[in-house]
Amino acid sequence: MLTEENLPEKFIELCRSISAKRPRTVIDHLLKHGQITTEELKELYGYNHPPRAIRDVKEHGIAIERTSVTGSRGRKIAAYQFSAPKTTLVRNFSGRTGLSKHIKDALMAKHGCRCFIYLEEMPEADLQIDHRVPFEVAGESEAMATEDFMLLSRSANSAKSWSCQHCENWKTLKQRQVCLSCYWAYPDHHTHVAMKQLRRVDLLWQGPDTEQYEKLKADAAGAGMEIPDFVKDLLRRVL
Repeated sequence: MLTEENLPEKFIELCRSISAKRPRTVIDHLLKHGQITTEELKELYGYNHPPRAIRDVKEHGIAIERTSVTGSRGRKIAAYQFSAPKTTLVRNFSGRTGLSKHIKDALMAKHGCRCFIYLEEMPEADLQIDHRVPFEVAGESEAMATEDFMLLSRSANSAKSWSCQHCENWKTLKQRQVCLSCYWAYPDHHTHVAMKQLRRVDLLWQGPDTEQYEKLKADAAGAGMEIPDFVKDLLRRVL
């Protein structure tokens, strides 16, 4: 297995340049031990979605390969390690952080400082960059176009990750076009939600608009209905 002792110096420099907590935690473990399992990610570091932690590493330009080992309970589990030296560097970015900042700034300039899913306005530091089409499905294009990415709140990013990881396209099909028509890529123009024949709208009341929500809640209670059903009923009457 590849550890700090037998990896190229330039690669180690790239590893050390990554400061984000989750990928850095994985990288430090790999540099020391050469391998990390889903069991270790959950039990040692508290990451309940190991593939997401591994994806964070890949998105910083480091290739990771998956294998399987026997876990502590005698069952086969996934394990991850650095790819062979000749393919270790996915892309020689001297500043992936700079690239991410450039994309984030461009997205905020065009769409505002808000979550693309919930449309919630929030501080820049609370917004995360995510691929519209999951890296695991389509990889990463050389063009790195701004519109291939979206800004998400932490809760939206978590919800998207869970839904995508349980989608058949993520697990087996790997078809980019399927993702492009999904709610989690383009919530305003979707025809399915993770390949399920659903349509979804997430509504958020923020700031002064919360008064409207409180009135809606009171009206729904007066009609003996849950708020989602009450909103649907209102829409039926309008449409």
